[in-house]
Amino acid sequence: MWFFTLILCVTLLYTGMVLIAALFQTKMLFPTQMAAANQPPLPPAAERLEVTTRDGNRLIGVRLGFPSNSKPLLLGFGGNAWNADAVALYLHGLFPDHEVIAFHYRGYSPSTGGPSAKALLADSLTIFDHLKQEHSRPVIAIGFSIGSGVAAYLAHHRSVSGLILVTPFDSLNALAKEHFSWAPTGLLLRHQMAVIDLVKDQPTPTAMIVAGRDTIVPAHRSTPLRSAIPNLILNRTIADAGHNDLYDHPAFMAAMGEAVAVFEAAASR
Repeated sequence: MWFFTLILCVTLLYTGMVLIAALFQTKMLFPTQMAAANQPPLPPAAERLEVTTRDGNRLIGVRLGFPSNSKPLLLGFGGNAWNADAVALYLHGLFPDHEVIAFHYRGYSPSTGGPSAKALLADSLTIFDHLKQEHSRPVIAIGFSIGSGVAAYLAHHRSVSGLILVTPFDSLNALAKEHFSWAPTGLLLRHQMAVIDLVKDQPTPTAMIVAGRDTIVPAHRSTPLRSAIPNLILNRTIADAGHNDLYDHPAFMAAMGEAVAVFEAAASR
């Protein structure tokens, strides 16, 4: 009798864990409160931007730097715990002579609505089309972590001068299986983002930068992208960096500069 009781308890515990993971997957994948809590102050010269989506939600962004006829616009898409202000400040610190724009994801305050992979992908096109109404300058899309999927989606559907993928994954489903191998993620995951399908057979010049000690997006989750990207102009692994300490690594900053310089040279031809 004790054996069947044990089996029942284990079954109930497992079922409970699976249900919790399924019910809270959106909060785990899109930690909006964490992103809002880490919002840094912007310099006085920062310009607030606003775009309205087709379903009436407001996307709030920030512009740092000034438009240049000779340098592409850098359009940044942050990780799931980043906010647009932090993305813009970081990119502006790397490239102070460029115009940098980033938007808070849907559901990330002060943007409205609720976050989802589908919404983030669609919103990238809305943002790009809005910016293209202002000017026709080249755009370099830069995606960090989950933002790499958003940037890849944009490059798949719109013409950009370059694409930089930082700690990208082949698919959100494969990454979920990596972290929740005990759960039937293929059945439960409501958020789909297959980056490998977005970059496959796309001619966009692409740079990929991976952290060798990454435990959040393990380096082997980026490996399938290398053979899928037909125009991989820079492929760099920062061996002694992790997911969160990558951004201050000198080799990472050098790789970012190298990638942007290559895109700029190609755009000026």
